[in-house]
Amino acid sequence: MERQNITLSLPKTLLKRAKTLAVMKDRSLSDLLRETLEERVKGETGYQRAKERQFALMEHGIDIGTKGKITISRDELHERR
Repeated sequence: MERQNITLSLPKTLLKRAKTLAVMKDRSLSDLLRETLEERVKGETGYQRAKERQFALMEHGIDIGTKGKITISRDELHERR
């Protein structure tokens, strides 16, 4: 995977806490930030795809094989046997 360096500006307190976390996890700060960013991006894109899929289902509905006709009455449906 090709990599590119970036300049990032963070509050000093956040940077200090992030460095401490990276040391506790025996990881580099760069690895920790990359992993966190990857998780965030995957989560957002996964959410967006799921949202679009659900809206499409709501718009078009689900074919349950009845061709839009109800063949059973409410009483028959709730009849105890």
